[in-house]
Amino acid sequence: MRKIVLASNNAGKLVEFNALLGTLGFDVTPQGALGIAEAEEPYATFVENALTKARHASRASGLPALADDSGICVHALGGAPGVYSARYAQLVGGPKSDAANNARLVRELAGKADRGAHYVCVLVYVRHADDPQPIIAEGNWFGEVIDTPRGDGGFGYDPYFLLPDLGKTAAELTKAEKNSVSHRAQALAQLVERLRTFENA
Repeated sequence: MRKIVLASNNAGKLVEFNALLGTLGFDVTPQGALGIAEAEEPYATFVENALTKARHASRASGLPALADDSGICVHALGGAPGVYSARYAQLVGGPKSDAANNARLVRELAGKADRGAHYVCVLVYVRHADDPQPIIAEGNWFGEVIDTPRGDGGFGYDPYFLLPDLGKTAAELTKAEKNSVSHRAQALAQLVERLRTFENA
């Protein structure tokens, strides 16, 4: 097994990445287990932040690294919250919590007819810190924002993210359903395919 450092300490992501990448012979270790601090995320795009996190983790560990940056982009808000999704309420002096973030999002959309939104996940894999050709994968999951939360699953904006084709919010899906169609699932499928291509080249 070849070790990869994950530029995150999220236990759920670790399980998901290990399950998919383990079939390719990779063993994914969270950066916290190696004593690596989280990187700053100063950029306005998902890809720049993910690349920064991956290079930081690789440089600190001497190992290949995988990072993701994800969030929700709301069309009527010009793509906001975007890369600031996890701290959307904090930007206006509120607390850092899913509830506060969702409350702000619903307020910002009051009176707007267009409720279209999409989740974004960008994954970046670097073979080493100065890799000139990082592997980049992106997934987009389209839906719309509703005012009243539905469902007990998921996290973040999931209770407010309605999937019209399914008639459910992301929080009403089972884990298996979500993991088969979500933005992260799409990005992971792309990443695995590209890794296979490089491994077999």
